[in-house]
Parts: sequence; structure tokens; C-alpha cells
Amino acid sequence: MNIFINEVPLWVSILFLMVIPIPVFLIASLGRKGATDDRRPVVFYGILAFYLLYLSYVTIACLNGAFEKVSLPPRIMVLTAVPLLAFLVVIVFNWPFYRKVLSRIALADLVRIHIFRLIGSFFLILAFYETLPPAFAVIAGFGDVLTALTSLFVAAAIHQKKSYAVPLTFAWNTFGLLDILATATMAFFLTKISIETGARGVDTLAAFPFCYIPAFAPATIIFLHLSVYRKLIQAKK
Repeated sequence: MNIFINEVPLWVSILFLMVIPIPVFLIASLGRKGATDDRRPVVFYGILAFYLLYLSYVTIACLNGAFEKVSLPPRIMVLTAVPLLAFLVVIVFNWPFYRKVLSRIALADLVRIHIFRLIGSFFLILAFYETLPPAFAVIAGFGDVLTALTSLFVAAAIHQKKSYAVPLTFAWNTFGLLDILATATMAFFLTKISIETGARGVDTLAAFPFCYIPAFAPATIIFLHLSVYRKLIQAKK
């Protein structure tokens, strides 16, 4: 039985599965940098274990058709992204241990990690194969790619202690956050239009393996952007 979506070539799905672990390893490595020497293995493997369990749940749910029905709100958001966001923002963000780890992470490293948003180029690939609305793919894809590439320049400005580093970081962080919020909002309204008119929506993002995008990316990216804001506040103090 073919578990992959049929509308795109097999190599696209395989390539996506090869790159999707990258952000998890980057996040785990970032957490390790902020931990004390005796806690580094615990933090690194703890983050890896958490996302492994979470993505295993996403995989099982997707392959069993949990996200297939087109509905509002989208089932994949209700069953994955929203609970993950609530866990990260309500529990982890207010966890004293997380605040200690964050205080030890360099702001430049926290910004540079967003290079993994180059994975957003898959929006453009999926649009090329006519499985996503072009306007959605262009806005979401180029927004992610632009955020990823500019993160390197912002991180360099922070590392070099440029006079404009802090306002530049704030502007970049705000753009990146608004981009991911705009992508989620567009996906919601395209789903609504798809239900009402039968027009192409974002159903591809609820199919394997691309279900990992809405299940993992919005909540994790929002959490990382909020962490940058907190880091900027810490630096100001």
C-alpha cells in the first residue's frame, strides 16, 4: 500500500522526509547549548524524545485517516498544532528551567536556528505540482525562505555587536512571527472556501508526509519567536 500522496512525485515526499528531522536536531542542539554541563545530555535527548513521540503520534493519526475530513477548524490543527502550541506557550514558556536554559543561549544562536525555515520551499514545490493554491504557496514559501536567509544576516549583526542589531532583530522577529501567523490564517480561510465552493484548498498539508508541516511548524516557530522576544527583554534588562 502506498502511504505517500499520489499528486507529487515520490522523490519529493522522500526528500521531505529526509529534511524534516533537521529542525528537531537543531532545536535539541540549541537547548543543549543553554544547559549546564551535567544537564546537556538530558536536555538534548529529552527534546529529541519529545518530538519523536509527538511526530510518531502525528504519523499514526495521519496514516489512520484522522486528518482526511475537510472541516473547520481543520482537524489536523485541532488534533496536533493547537495542543502543541498550548503545551509550548503555557507550560514550557513559563517553566523556570526553560528560562534558565534560555538565559544561557546566545541571541545570535536563537535567531540563526530559523535557517531551518528553508523547508518552507516545499510550499513552492507543491504549488509547482498544482497541489496547493499558488497564492498561498508563494506567500508562505517566500516568507519562510526570506525569514530563513535573513536570519543569517541578523545573527551576524548581533555577533558583531552592530549598533542596529537590537532593532533589526526586533523587526526581523516580528516579520517572521507575522509570516507564520499569516500562513496559518490563509490556510484556515482557504479551507473555508474549499468547503463552500469546492475550490482547491490546502488538503495536501493534511496528507502524509506533508502533514508534518502544520503539525510541527506553526507551534514550534511561534514558540521560538516568543523566545527571541523574551531574550531581547532579558538583554535590555
